[in-house]
Amino acid sequence: MSSATTRFLYVARHAEASPDETELTERGRRQAALLGERLRGVPLSAVHHGPLPRATQTARLVHERLRPDVPLQVSEAAGDYVPYVPRREELPKESADRFLAFVGQFPEDERSRGAELADAAGARFTGPAEGDEPRHELVITHAFLAAWLVRDALDAPAWRWLGLNHANAALTVVRYTPGRPATLLMVNDMGHLPEELRWTGFPPELRAA
Repeated sequence: MSSATTRFLYVARHAEASPDETELTERGRRQAALLGERLRGVPLSAVHHGPLPRATQTARLVHERLRPDVPLQVSEAAGDYVPYVPRREELPKESADRFLAFVGQFPEDERSRGAELADAAGARFTGPAEGDEPRHELVITHAFLAAWLVRDALDAPAWRWLGLNHANAALTVVRYTPGRPATLLMVNDMGHLPEELRWTGFPPELRAA
């Protein structure tokens, strides 16, 4: 029987991308480099990233600042998709129309496979890890999966990923320890970014000083 150990999951949204989302902006490249510098001393065992260019490019720039032996792995489960489509009756009455309209604007393929991919992400990235030594893993992903993983760590209702926003290259860390609930160590942390690189990719009305 294999033993279980603590997993530290580092989750970051990709850095700022161009309007067509095919490449990072100059600010995005700076964000990714600074995220890599922040994580340089973390004993990461793997860097996972979604398959789209903005996540791939962010992961590569982060990876350049880590130990060269850290595996860099693409994962469809770390991609961009709607992790859960709520039913109207699940939602607060005052916000149901807004949330349903928001989810409905995304392509059918991002919604229809979302639950399957979110389950795969949960199975791959969350919970205690196998082994005897604590495991540290980084996932470079998109705003929706970052929100879903925070919701999951809090054991909140499935619809509650909605309204959880993540800035570009911000860092969230979740600890999964055997026999204990998941612990959020930090959420949407931008301490590694100078002021001019913070809050990109975040709705203006939700930005704080």
